Amino acid sequence: MRRDAIELDRFYRTARGALAQRMIERRLSAVWPNLKDLDVLGMGYATPYLRDMQGAARRCIDLMPSTQGAIAPTHPSNIVMGDETRMPFPDAMFDRVLMIHMLEEAEHLPGLLRETWRVLAPEGRMVIVSAARAGVWALSDATPFGHGRPFSRGQLSHLLDDALFEPVAWSRALYAPPWRWASGRSLANAWENAGEKLWSGLGGVILVEAVKRTSALRPIGRAARASSRALDERTHPALSPQQIPSDLRSEKGASHDDPAP
Repeated sequence: MRRDAIELDRFYRTARGALAQRMIERRLSAVWPNLKDLDVLGMGYATPYLRDMQGAARRCIDLMPSTQGAIAPTHPSNIVMGDETRMPFPDAMFDRVLMIHMLEEAEHLPGLLRETWRVLAPEGRMVIVSAARAGVWALSDATPFGHGRPFSRGQLSHLLDDALFEPVAWSRALYAPPWRWASGRSLANAWENAGEKLWSGLGGVILVEAVKRTSALRPIGRAARASSRALDERTHPALSPQQIPSDLRSEKGASHDDPAP
């Protein structure tokens, strides 16, 4: 059973929630430094992370699963509640997808990733933020990262490969333990800096950036190891219509003939 939106909202209002958001946002701002003229889809409970993106991106939409529910924010936002395996969006609508508090409790992982592939533009990019199997945060029931199934890097690689996504960069965050006394900004920063250097594989969450593959585009190769400071700063916008092969070319947001993964 998914944690509902009210519980997630309450978590992000706590010191531990603020710590998690701050450390994860450090990674996201590094991997996606420029969202100008891009359309962004948040999936799961991405509301706190989309706030800063709204001022930069052309459009930000937050899809919340109907099994989780939705909560009306106090700031302007575009929130859609629905079935994550049948999203109410046309093909190739989004340039970026941020998935957080989603994969761990999804009922049908292949269907979720196939549908995400459908709504993402060719060469569009997705970042998944998931509880790490080896991390302390997956062991704490007091945070959303302690619910559902955590993942290892190998498990995420297999899921993405099966769904026709190519992982291109990996990173970790949340080295500070999920305890109240460790949630202060200076202490949390010290944990994060030490963890990046000394225990790089033990972060509480694992982040992966993946690119949508299509049958007409050559795969870009195996994933490269990211630096400890960011996922990978060599990120690019989705292909423009002029760059898409003629047999895939269509107006962005309209249906096309790409085979479903």
